[in-house]
Amino acid sequence: MKISARNRLKGRIVEVKKGTTTAHVKVDIGGQTITAAITKESVEELKLSPGQPAYAVIKASDVMIGID
Repeated sequence: MKISARNRLKGRIVEVKKGTTTAHVKVDIGGQTITAAITKESVEELKLSPGQPAYAVIKASDVMIGID
């Protein structure tokens, strides 16, 4: 699969919580966790499960920077 998004973060799925229509998938990216809200149907079609390698793909028109 090739995609145009530049922000692809490789990690491992650590949790999948299915709701009625939406699911929350947590991906560990080198010690940090990213949570994606996707459809329950997508989780089932992709057969997502904890321990599985996956990419978090971030596509946004704006990116902000913050500092402490």
